Parts: sequence; structure tokens; C-alpha cells
Amino acid sequence: MQMVRYNPWGVGELQDQINRVFSNWGDPESSSATAGWTPTVDIHEYDNRFQLFVDIPGVDPKEVEITLDNGVLIISGERGLPLAPEGEQMVTRRSERGHGRFYRRFILPDTVDADNVKASNRHGVLSIEIPKQARAQPRRITVAA
Repeated sequence: MQMVRYNPWGVGELQDQINRVFSNWGDPESSSATAGWTPTVDIHEYDNRFQLFVDIPGVDPKEVEITLDNGVLIISGERGLPLAPEGEQMVTRRSERGHGRFYRRFILPDTVDADNVKASNRHGVLSIEIPKQARAQPRRITVAA
């Protein structure tokens, strides 16, 4: 029989959030300590490209800013709080989803093709495709006599 710890006050969740903030404190690739929330990201590398998947449900794609400058990819935006319909009172009973500004920063290798980056959003998942440039291959040069 598996034992499951009962946690009525959510202390474990709070501890997880604190650990996540401080685990990235000195990480130059992340700025989660200054953001309102941090979307999760999967990064896959293929022979010819990098593919990032960023979970941003509830964020308007027009409000997401993606920049790639000097090998640094920055993804930022904001998810607002839900608003009560006009004339109605809203009482939040539980709030687990992050809101506010978010900011993610990734240092990319110099092999990326910054001119051909593509981004799309489907069902709250931002997909960023970053092609790789062909590297100059070493070759032997013969000396003419």
C-alpha cells in the first residue's frame, strides 16, 4: 500500500515554488526570480533545427514578444487575472495558476539561423522553430607547385 502525505495547507506547493525561484537565482539563462510566473519550456535539438515548446495557456499570442539578438532568445509577455463580468462580485477560492509578467531567456549556440526563426501558437503552446546554419566544414587545401 502506498502512503500519500496529506497536506491541507499547501505548504509543499509553496516550498516547490520557493525552490524553483532560488534554484534559478544564479542561472544566467533564466530570470524567473523577477517574473510573476515562469512558463514551462521543452527544448529539442534536431540535425537541422532547435524546437522550443512553451506552455502559455491564457496568454494572447499578440501579447507575446520574442526576440533573438546576439545569440540570446528572449520570450516575454503577460497573463492577466480573470475579470468578473460587469456588475458581479468575484471571490477567489483557490488560485494556483500564475499571472502577471513572464520572462524567459536562453543562450543559443552560434550555429542558429536568426533570419529564419518561426513561431506559432496552438492550444496555448507556443512553438518556436530555430533553424541551424550550415557550418563551414574543414577542408584540405593543396599547395600548387
